[in-house]
Amino acid sequence: MFQFKLKRPLAFFDLETTGVDVGRDRIVEIAILKVMPNGQVHKMPAEGQERLVVNPEIPIPLESSLIHGIYPEDVRSAPLFRDIAPKIYQFLFDCDLAGFNSNKFDLPLLAEEFLRAGIDFDVEGRNLVDVQVLFHLLEPRNLSAAYQLYCQKELVDAHEAMPDVIATAEVLNAMILKYQGQELKLGKEEQVVISNEMEVLHHISERKKKVDLMGQVVLNEGGSPVFNFGKHKGKLVEEIFKSEPGYFGWLMQADFPLYTKKVFKDIKENMA
Repeated sequence: MFQFKLKRPLAFFDLETTGVDVGRDRIVEIAILKVMPNGQVHKMPAEGQERLVVNPEIPIPLESSLIHGIYPEDVRSAPLFRDIAPKIYQFLFDCDLAGFNSNKFDLPLLAEEFLRAGIDFDVEGRNLVDVQVLFHLLEPRNLSAAYQLYCQKELVDAHEAMPDVIATAEVLNAMILKYQGQELKLGKEEQVVISNEMEVLHHISERKKKVDLMGQVVLNEGGSPVFNFGKHKGKLVEEIFKSEPGYFGWLMQADFPLYTKKVFKDIKENMA
């Protein structure tokens, strides 16, 4: 079905949430489509099962419910994320990850939920393929338009997680079939050749060398972590931690996502 060249499973995933604040909002639905290197496809929830709705433990704003169709009464008896987190973690184990706007939103929020559940969801070494980044570079439109353009289908039930995630997988497949072998310009100097290899798609999706998922810490040209925000933007994290010892404490108390704080802590602990 799909024409991906895979060295490990590729998991397409989509979240419906209470809002768009990665540090504060919660998941109300998750769907995953896992494509195996041998071409087999596995879904969570499985074929024929109900939508995997999650009790977010916080109110669902009406404006969010109007988008994804999940209201407070729909989640009252639903499982908490921490109760299903081990099963989801195992399903995603050793997978590369793909989605639509996943690198900027879905992945950071999913990592937050795992950390709240006591699971260290490490993305180190995984290829992270953001179909929206590829699409906006090649054909700047939204998911519904991408589905119509590449698959000649109308996206029915948009903003339900499983229809969205299936459409995302089909769009990536169709994009590869159309553009494979073509050169794509990244920035002023770099060019890449579009292929069905996840490493190439990861490189295109994740052009900024982020250390944390939100891009608050990035790598400079020398490969060292630097701040990407505030008064110390562009400065080496280690140097600031040494020259301003109290700054680390402030960061750990400030309103940063848990994954970003984990990165700060790892850098601090690994300092010589």
